[in-house]
Amino acid sequence: MGDRDSDDVLKDFFVPDYILGHGSERVGDFSHAPACPVIVFINSKSGGQRGGDLIVTYRTLLNKNQVFDLGEIAPGEVLRELYKNLEILKQDGDPLASEIQKRLKLIVAGGDGTANWLLGVVSDLKLSEPPPVATVPLGTGNNLPFSFGWGKKNPRIDRQSVMSFLNQVKTAIEMKIDGWHLVMRMRALKEGSCDPIAPSGQTNSLNAFQQVFEPDPSYMDGFHKYGGRFWNYFSMGMDAQSNYLKLGCTQGWFCTSCFHPSSRNIAQLANVRILRRQGQWEDLYVPRSIRSIVCLNLPSFSGGLDPWGTPDPKKSHERDLTPPYVDDGLIEIVGFRDAWHGLILLLPKGHGTRLAQTSRVHFEFKTRAADHTYMRIDGEPWRQPLPFEDGSVTVEISHAGQAKMLAPPSCRSKSLPIT
Repeated sequence: MGDRDSDDVLKDFFVPDYILGHGSERVGDFSHAPACPVIVFINSKSGGQRGGDLIVTYRTLLNKNQVFDLGEIAPGEVLRELYKNLEILKQDGDPLASEIQKRLKLIVAGGDGTANWLLGVVSDLKLSEPPPVATVPLGTGNNLPFSFGWGKKNPRIDRQSVMSFLNQVKTAIEMKIDGWHLVMRMRALKEGSCDPIAPSGQTNSLNAFQQVFEPDPSYMDGFHKYGGRFWNYFSMGMDAQSNYLKLGCTQGWFCTSCFHPSSRNIAQLANVRILRRQGQWEDLYVPRSIRSIVCLNLPSFSGGLDPWGTPDPKKSHERDLTPPYVDDGLIEIVGFRDAWHGLILLLPKGHGTRLAQTSRVHFEFKTRAADHTYMRIDGEPWRQPLPFEDGSVTVEISHAGQAKMLAPPSCRSKSLPIT
């Protein structure tokens, strides 16, 4: 493709400066709206030097002001300013602003935690026309990109490869994805802090799970509240512990039982309840052998493995299980016993222990069960201190609306059939 042809193609993705709020002068020919205007967010700290190099390539191909380094500016700040400016321009009768808002797509390059961050920001903005998001695999697990057909290997950063990806974004289909709230309430510790502890060496605070300071009439004084949101998975126990400690295995958490034989099982740690389709809460039986529990929304975990698998149709009917869709308002709950159980996922038709499908989950931690546990949301693990003498600790998962994702025509995630 010649330079002139390339320039013509790139016009489909170009967002002019005045739309972005960089000056009011409309320089250039904007008589035709771009077919696929994009805003690009790249985590320069992901993928080693690759994140920074990818920023350079995108800024060379597009307007440099439509490509943002997440190490320098938060996505919420960018999108709030952009949509504020779009509304002003539309009120002034600017036809291009209206078309760009209708056609806008977001690209995010980073790990699963970075994608989680952007999806949460878009959801919180409560836009009338929220833009769909394409994810570039630039992390370790890359479960979100893999689930939606963008692969799990870090991308090539040359001009031709980036142009090829942009063209895929232009022809991608839109899919909805469920989001999930995670809320934890606990009594303040007598000594020390109950704030989540990020892995050693990570200087950034956790984006996925943080303390909530807004008033909440549902709990008493002396209690702390923490909240987060996930799109792929929440896990607790063995796998989150291993990920936190960064054991040097390819599928690191499978090795946990070898190095941590004293890891508590989930039944010792907490009682689990789920909300049935009929609207009734009931206790979930968790075998005492289960040492890791995963609440899964997408068919990709721990680097592209599918813990839920494909249940036998007869058994699914007997247990009131439905095919797992990413937009059905249900999450799949899977348990793992130990390292050898985890290795089953590497086999054809391998899967974990299928525990339930539900729209809400409630964990109530037992008194004196532990003074800490390990948790993980969409690739971000942390060590969670617990009040040992007081078991007033609860974790609840509930549906948190939906976001729009972009995917190539064929991907492993499935949406509810159109009726």
